[in-house]
Amino acid sequence: MIALWTLLTFAATCVIIEITPGPNMAYLAALSLARGWRMGLAAVAGVAVGLAACGVAAALGLAAVIDNSAYLYEALRWGGAAYLLWLAWDAWSSADDIAPEDAPAHDHAGVSAFRRGLVTNLLNPKAAVFYVAVLPEFLVLGGGRIAIQTLVLSAVYVVIATLIHASIVLFASRLRRVIVKAEQVRRIRRILAAALAIIAVWLAWSTAR
Repeated sequence: MIALWTLLTFAATCVIIEITPGPNMAYLAALSLARGWRMGLAAVAGVAVGLAACGVAAALGLAAVIDNSAYLYEALRWGGAAYLLWLAWDAWSSADDIAPEDAPAHDHAGVSAFRRGLVTNLLNPKAAVFYVAVLPEFLVLGGGRIAIQTLVLSAVYVVIATLIHASIVLFASRLRRVIVKAEQVRRIRRILAAALAIIAVWLAWSTAR
Protein backbone atom coordinates (compact mmCIF):
# COMPACT_ATOMS: atom_id res chain seq x y z
CA MET A 1 0.00 0.00 0.00
CA ILE A 2 1.07 3.57 -0.64
CA ALA A 3 0.91 5.76 2.46
CA LEU A 4 -1.19 8.92 2.39
CA TRP A 5 1.86 11.08 3.11
CA THR A 6 3.66 9.53 0.14
CA LEU A 7 0.69 10.29 -2.11
CA LEU A 8 0.53 13.89 -0.90
CA THR A 9 4.26 14.37 -1.41
CA PHE A 10 4.02 12.86 -4.87
CA ALA A 11 1.06 15.11 -5.71
CA ALA A 12 3.00 18.18 -4.61
CA THR A 13 5.92 17.09 -6.79
CA CYS A 14 3.57 16.70 -9.76
CA VAL A 15 2.17 20.20 -9.23
CA ILE A 16 5.66 21.71 -9.20
CA ILE A 17 6.61 19.83 -12.37
CA GLU A 18 3.44 20.81 -14.23
CA ILE A 19 3.50 24.53 -13.37
CA THR A 20 7.02 24.74 -14.76
CA PRO A 21 6.81 26.16 -18.31
CA GLY A 22 6.92 23.38 -20.87
CA PRO A 23 5.60 22.32 -24.28
CA ASN A 24 2.09 21.53 -23.06
CA MET A 25 1.68 24.93 -21.43
CA ALA A 26 2.85 26.89 -24.49
CA TYR A 27 0.89 24.79 -26.97
CA LEU A 28 -2.38 24.82 -25.01
CA ALA A 29 -2.19 28.56 -24.40
CA ALA A 30 -1.50 29.33 -28.09
CA LEU A 31 -4.28 27.01 -29.26
CA SER A 32 -6.84 28.40 -26.81
CA LEU A 33 -6.01 31.99 -27.71
CA ALA A 34 -6.65 31.26 -31.38
CA ARG A 35 -9.44 28.67 -31.24
CA GLY A 36 -11.12 29.06 -27.87
CA TRP A 37 -11.66 26.82 -24.89
CA ARG A 38 -13.43 23.99 -26.74
CA MET A 39 -10.42 23.28 -28.93
CA GLY A 40 -8.15 23.77 -25.95
CA LEU A 41 -9.99 21.18 -23.88
CA ALA A 42 -9.92 18.74 -26.81
CA ALA A 43 -6.13 19.07 -26.78
CA VAL A 44 -6.11 18.64 -22.98
CA ALA A 45 -7.93 15.33 -23.43
CA GLY A 46 -5.26 14.22 -25.89
CA VAL A 47 -2.51 15.22 -23.47
CA ALA A 48 -4.22 13.26 -20.67
CA VAL A 49 -4.49 10.13 -22.81
CA GLY A 50 -0.83 10.49 -23.82
CA LEU A 51 0.32 10.80 -20.22
CA ALA A 52 -1.89 7.88 -19.17
CA ALA A 53 -0.44 5.75 -21.98
CA CYS A 54 3.05 6.56 -20.74
CA GLY A 55 1.97 5.52 -17.23
CA VAL A 56 0.66 2.18 -18.49
CA ALA A 57 3.89 1.70 -20.45
CA ALA A 58 5.87 2.39 -17.27
CA ALA A 59 3.80 -0.17 -15.36
CA LEU A 60 4.54 -2.73 -18.08
CA GLY A 61 8.24 -1.87 -17.99
CA LEU A 62 8.32 -0.30 -21.46
CA ALA A 63 9.53 3.07 -20.15
CA ALA A 64 12.59 1.37 -18.66
CA VAL A 65 13.23 -0.39 -21.96
CA ILE A 66 13.22 2.95 -23.79
CA ASP A 67 15.44 4.48 -21.13
CA ASN A 68 17.97 1.65 -21.50
CA SER A 69 17.97 1.64 -25.30
CA ALA A 70 20.09 4.39 -26.81
CA TYR A 71 18.45 3.96 -30.22
CA LEU A 72 14.86 4.11 -28.95
CA TYR A 73 15.62 6.99 -26.61
CA GLU A 74 17.30 9.06 -29.33
CA ALA A 75 14.46 8.36 -31.74
CA LEU A 76 11.97 9.52 -29.11
CA ARG A 77 14.05 12.58 -28.22
CA TRP A 78 14.53 13.86 -31.77
CA GLY A 79 11.05 12.87 -32.86
CA GLY A 80 9.57 14.86 -29.99
CA ALA A 81 11.75 17.90 -30.69
CA ALA A 82 10.88 17.84 -34.40
CA TYR A 83 7.16 17.56 -33.66
CA LEU A 84 7.28 20.47 -31.22
CA LEU A 85 9.11 22.58 -33.78
CA TRP A 86 6.41 21.75 -36.31
CA LEU A 87 3.71 22.77 -33.82
CA ALA A 88 5.59 26.02 -33.18
CA TRP A 89 5.78 26.75 -36.92
CA ASP A 90 2.11 25.92 -37.35
CA ALA A 91 1.16 28.28 -34.51
CA TRP A 92 3.37 31.05 -35.93
CA SER A 93 2.27 30.73 -39.55
CA SER A 94 -1.42 30.52 -38.65
CA ALA A 95 -1.35 33.34 -36.10
CA ASP A 96 -3.72 35.36 -38.32
CA ASP A 97 -6.23 32.50 -38.36
CA ILE A 98 -8.26 33.35 -35.25
CA ALA A 99 -11.70 31.84 -34.76
CA PRO A 100 -14.60 33.97 -33.47
CA GLU A 101 -15.11 33.85 -29.72
CA ASP A 102 -18.24 31.68 -29.79
CA ALA A 103 -17.42 29.63 -32.88
CA PRO A 104 -18.22 25.95 -32.30
CA ALA A 105 -15.41 23.46 -32.59
CA HIS A 106 -15.92 21.24 -35.64
CA ASP A 107 -15.50 17.50 -35.11
CA HIS A 108 -12.51 17.31 -37.44
CA ALA A 109 -10.81 20.26 -35.75
CA GLY A 110 -11.46 18.77 -32.31
CA VAL A 111 -10.01 15.42 -33.36
CA SER A 112 -6.96 17.20 -34.78
CA ALA A 113 -6.40 19.08 -31.49
CA PHE A 114 -6.83 15.83 -29.54
CA ARG A 115 -4.35 14.03 -31.79
CA ARG A 116 -1.75 16.77 -31.49
CA GLY A 117 -2.01 16.76 -27.70
CA LEU A 118 -1.69 12.97 -27.71
CA VAL A 119 1.33 12.80 -30.02
CA THR A 120 3.08 15.66 -28.22
CA ASN A 121 3.19 13.61 -25.03
CA LEU A 122 3.85 10.22 -26.60
CA LEU A 123 6.97 11.75 -28.17
CA ASN A 124 7.96 13.71 -25.07
CA PRO A 125 11.20 12.31 -23.60
CA LYS A 126 10.52 14.27 -20.41
CA ALA A 127 7.48 12.06 -19.80
CA ALA A 128 9.61 8.92 -20.12
CA VAL A 129 12.22 10.41 -17.79
CA PHE A 130 9.50 11.27 -15.24
CA TYR A 131 8.17 7.72 -15.19
CA VAL A 132 11.66 6.24 -14.99
CA ALA A 133 13.46 8.68 -12.66
CA VAL A 134 10.85 10.52 -10.56
CA LEU A 135 7.90 8.19 -10.06
CA PRO A 136 9.94 5.17 -8.84
CA GLU A 137 11.21 7.26 -5.91
CA PHE A 138 7.69 7.08 -4.44
CA LEU A 139 7.17 3.34 -4.87
CA VAL A 140 7.08 1.19 -1.75
CA LEU A 141 9.21 -1.88 -2.29
CA GLY A 142 7.61 -4.88 -0.65
CA GLY A 143 4.42 -2.93 -0.07
CA GLY A 144 2.47 -4.44 -2.95
CA ARG A 145 2.76 -5.05 -6.65
CA ILE A 146 4.98 -2.45 -8.26
CA ALA A 147 2.83 -2.34 -11.40
CA ILE A 148 -0.30 -1.48 -9.39
CA GLN A 149 1.55 1.21 -7.42
CA THR A 150 2.86 2.65 -10.69
CA LEU A 151 -0.66 2.80 -12.12
CA VAL A 152 -2.00 4.50 -8.98
CA LEU A 153 0.72 7.15 -9.00
CA SER A 154 0.32 7.60 -12.75
CA ALA A 155 -3.40 8.23 -12.25
CA VAL A 156 -2.61 10.88 -9.63
CA TYR A 157 -0.16 12.54 -12.01
CA VAL A 158 -2.59 12.51 -14.94
CA VAL A 159 -5.40 14.02 -12.84
CA ILE A 160 -3.17 16.81 -11.53
CA ALA A 161 -1.70 17.52 -14.96
CA THR A 162 -5.17 17.59 -16.54
CA LEU A 163 -6.51 20.04 -13.95
CA ILE A 164 -3.55 22.37 -14.49
CA HIS A 165 -3.78 22.10 -18.28
CA ALA A 166 -7.52 22.79 -18.20
CA SER A 167 -6.84 25.86 -16.04
CA ILE A 168 -4.34 27.10 -18.63
CA VAL A 169 -6.93 26.67 -21.37
CA LEU A 170 -9.63 28.51 -19.45
CA PHE A 171 -7.23 31.31 -18.50
CA ALA A 172 -6.09 31.75 -22.11
CA SER A 173 -9.70 31.72 -23.29
CA ARG A 174 -10.62 34.40 -20.76
CA LEU A 175 -7.55 36.40 -21.76
CA ARG A 176 -8.71 36.52 -25.37
CA ARG A 177 -11.98 38.04 -24.16
CA VAL A 178 -10.08 40.78 -22.38
CA ILE A 179 -7.90 41.56 -25.40
CA VAL A 180 -9.90 43.78 -27.71
CA LYS A 181 -7.67 43.96 -30.77
CA ALA A 182 -7.05 40.88 -32.90
CA GLU A 183 -3.51 42.14 -33.52
CA GLN A 184 -2.73 41.73 -29.84
CA VAL A 185 -3.96 38.13 -29.92
CA ARG A 186 -1.75 37.45 -32.95
CA ARG A 187 1.25 39.01 -31.23
CA ILE A 188 0.79 36.94 -28.08
CA ARG A 189 0.25 33.77 -30.10
CA ARG A 190 3.48 34.36 -32.00
CA ILE A 191 5.31 34.90 -28.72
CA LEU A 192 3.96 31.57 -27.48
CA ALA A 193 4.95 29.92 -30.78
CA ALA A 194 8.49 31.23 -30.38
CA ALA A 195 8.51 30.00 -26.77
CA LEU A 196 7.41 26.55 -27.94
CA ALA A 197 10.26 26.46 -30.46
CA ILE A 198 12.74 27.44 -27.73
CA ILE A 199 11.33 24.73 -25.46
CA ALA A 200 11.72 22.18 -28.27
CA VAL A 201 15.40 23.07 -28.67
CA TRP A 202 15.88 23.07 -24.90
CA LEU A 203 14.28 19.63 -24.56
CA ALA A 204 16.55 18.23 -27.27
CA TRP A 205 19.58 19.70 -25.49
CA SER A 206 18.63 18.92 -21.87
CA THR A 207 17.71 15.29 -22.56
CA ALA A 208 20.92 14.50 -24.44
CA ARG A 209 23.10 11.73 -23.05
